[in-house]
Amino acid sequence: MSTTKKYNPYDNVQAVVKNAASILGYSHDDYEAVLFPERELKVSIPIRMDDGSVHVFEGYRVQHSTSRGPAKGGIRYHQNVNIDEVKALAAWMTFKCAVVNIPYGGGKGGIVCDPSKLSDSELRRLTRRFTAMIAPIIGPDQDIPAPDVGTNANVMGWIMDTYSMLKGHCVPGVVTGKPLELGGALGRHEATGRGVMLTTLNILKALDIPVKGSTAVIQGMGNVGSISAKLIHKAGLKVIAVSDVSCGIYNPEGLNIPEIIEYLSAKKGNLLKDYKGDGVSYISNEELLELKTTVLVPAALENQINEKNAKKIQAKVIVEGANGPTTVEADEILKKRGIILVPDILANAGGVVVSYFEWVQNIQSVSWSEEYVNERLKTIMDQAFQAVWDIAREKDTSLRTGAYLIAVKRVVDAKNLRGIWP
Repeated sequence: MSTTKKYNPYDNVQAVVKNAASILGYSHDDYEAVLFPERELKVSIPIRMDDGSVHVFEGYRVQHSTSRGPAKGGIRYHQNVNIDEVKALAAWMTFKCAVVNIPYGGGKGGIVCDPSKLSDSELRRLTRRFTAMIAPIIGPDQDIPAPDVGTNANVMGWIMDTYSMLKGHCVPGVVTGKPLELGGALGRHEATGRGVMLTTLNILKALDIPVKGSTAVIQGMGNVGSISAKLIHKAGLKVIAVSDVSCGIYNPEGLNIPEIIEYLSAKKGNLLKDYKGDGVSYISNEELLELKTTVLVPAALENQINEKNAKKIQAKVIVEGANGPTTVEADEILKKRGIILVPDILANAGGVVVSYFEWVQNIQSVSWSEEYVNERLKTIMDQAFQAVWDIAREKDTSLRTGAYLIAVKRVVDAKNLRGIWP
């Protein structure tokens, strides 16, 4: 019988928090409350399918912390969604918001489903019923959802409309990542990928690695991966490999990223396995992660770099576009091998930063230009990177530990200043 412990992303979160708290000199009482989500809601969502049958889906909304402000975090539609994953993602949001110092806590939601197998009308009914069932705990002052894996601006529009119908008036600030016509923010669609690009340039500069001649490999071609690829390519790095669920494609001379993105977006269902490009060879996602490159951007799902493959990674730098793509065990292996890793709570925080900008515009009824949004995003990402880089060097730790030293301190201090009620 196998004794291999099942991967639990929430264990990962707790291990990193405990390590940071120890370095900060906190007692267990200081940070005990931060180890647990404040609220977990599980709902059963009955939906009338297009064929007339009724199917019950399982959904979750978890609020990890509201010590520094309303909970903030995406809603994921994926067949592998489970409560431990949602709890971990909610906690990562808490620390992500803290490391870039925006006034939010962390939340996350999810529905166990395969959106690719649902019609638009089924997705709309599922979204509306789920929104109605979590409505008591969300709102612009309580918990503000956003898009994540398997969801998009249209889904956020349905959530906003459903919540507004329940309230009897328009409430655009209940979600971010909405269509522009419904109060979405210019620059939000590209924000996470733009943050990954800015972080990539920041880490190369910090390590004195020139952009010219540097290569990049990107796992995942969803919103984060495709925009990261587009902007990293535009910044001057040679993108030699990308992947989606079907396979990876590789060309050591560099891929035609604009052409690949145009192909993938031309028709729903287009996959890289059917892309025909000059000099392209087809590889697995596993092989892609192990390619020799300057920068590796895992921008798919969690648990991609683990103790099984960490010894085979050949990248000089890893910039985490996804949430939790690297396990605690892999972190240790990479550190010993001298591979620099920029953690998710810093690298992919661009999305939540611009979500914050969108929320501010909604609740104040103002509108900002895309140039202004991108300038403010760059300022915040640059400042956060520098703070993490400086404390990691000062304490002689990894960048992940450095990011958590900043984030955990902000969250724990806020919690303790507020005290335990009653």
